[in-house]
Amino acid sequence: MYDTTHFKKGLKIEMDGNLWSIVEFQHVKPGKGGAFVRTRVKNLLTGQVIDRTFRSGDKVGAPDCVEIDTTFLYFDGEYNFMDTSTYDTFAIDESVIGDDKNYLVEQVEVSVLMYNKRPVAIELPNFIIADITECQPGVAGNTATGATKPVTIVTGYELQVPLYIKETDQLKIDTRTGDYVERVKIS
Repeated sequence: MYDTTHFKKGLKIEMDGNLWSIVEFQHVKPGKGGAFVRTRVKNLLTGQVIDRTFRSGDKVGAPDCVEIDTTFLYFDGEYNFMDTSTYDTFAIDESVIGDDKNYLVEQVEVSVLMYNKRPVAIELPNFIIADITECQPGVAGNTATGATKPVTIVTGYELQVPLYIKETDQLKIDTRTGDYVERVKIS
């Protein structure tokens, strides 16, 4: 059990029989009455976000969840991962992966949240390196304003990059925003 004094951003709690993550919280001590904690929590199974108020000292359940370090292997209708400590492989359904599928390149290290021995969420690294599969040539004379062009990476995700990027380049991409960061030198 967790007490309200243990609340912090990202803490996983069990409430109403579901797994929740604390998005934000605020301890409030009014001039009259007892202290309380205002929280915004996200249901990790459905994605629902709600506001919940707890009295100071209230307790919530500690969920049976564990984060395991994995490597993404391949996609064959399901996303296949390997536990880096036990070398066991397992598949995760696309509904759990969501929009993170845009950044799942082979051999990327991913943290998988298991709840009751079932994968419920993944956490990507902040940056990935990806190969380009489709790149249009830049238009001459359009370079004075920092123009961009669309490219498609190996996952099928399309993003905007500067005109000097070629199809043989590798890109560093921020997985939090989906934006191009820099061209990676192939060594």
